[in-house]
Amino acid sequence: MRSIGNRSFSKAILALGIALSSAFLITATKAVAHAGAHDDESQPLVFGIVPQQSSAKLIRSWSPVMKEISELSGLKIRFATAPNIPEFEKRLAEGKYDIAYMNPYHFTVFNQSPGYKAIAHAKDKRIKGILVVRKTSGVTSLEDLDGKRLAFPAPAAFAATLLTQATLKNKGIVFEPHYVGSHDSSYLGVADGLFDAGGGIVRTLGGAPPNAKDNLKVLYTTDGFTPHAIASHPSLSDDQHRRLQEAFVTLGSTPDGRKALEKLNIKGFQNAVDNDWDDVRALNISVIEAK
Repeated sequence: MRSIGNRSFSKAILALGIALSSAFLITATKAVAHAGAHDDESQPLVFGIVPQQSSAKLIRSWSPVMKEISELSGLKIRFATAPNIPEFEKRLAEGKYDIAYMNPYHFTVFNQSPGYKAIAHAKDKRIKGILVVRKTSGVTSLEDLDGKRLAFPAPAAFAATLLTQATLKNKGIVFEPHYVGSHDSSYLGVADGLFDAGGGIVRTLGGAPPNAKDNLKVLYTTDGFTPHAIASHPSLSDDQHRRLQEAFVTLGSTPDGRKALEKLNIKGFQNAVDNDWDDVRALNISVIEAK
């Protein structure tokens, strides 16, 4: 009887051990799968581009760069954007992009949460906001915009909206802001006479539709700040972050890389660290609240 009892007890202990081992294995597997979701190099990394321009134009401009970065880093990359800047901000807040090209103010917000980490920014460049008007408008000074309808890409567009609006407000100029979704829409709205002036940046004005660009002139240019950030989601491994950073820095030193960069009107990228955007943080802008 004692032998039978011992066998029954041993079987019970064995069954319990198997159950506990299985539970631990399932839990550990899930944890590893979550932690290493972006270590699986068979899955492409989603690279989100701030929609300053139309999706078609962004694809044409960024696809050659992404191809080169993919080859240099050995990581698969997939292009992504959003229909407008506010939606792009929402997706950044949700961590939808593995890598993102975002404006300087966006970086100061989404560096806090969900924790995007700086990879690179354009080399030897400062971002400046511009206000454009029609060449035939007769507007020659900022004061001429008092009481007028002005177009801006989005409330949190850093240079095109925040810097230009701050300039107008500091001068006591009252204006009626209209948020039109992108830089190109701002330029087109002014060129078509829907607005008296519009916000943008020099780089996107250079790539604006000819029917807009050819009929506009720059009325005012703001001071310069650290430019747009390329940043990685915190779920990427240190190795992936390092490989991406090395690839972006190398891009400007290869013939194919320089050719790809021409479409962005950028000479090259340099390594970046999170505090490179302290000049933007010092402005104490609070249009978007970090979650």
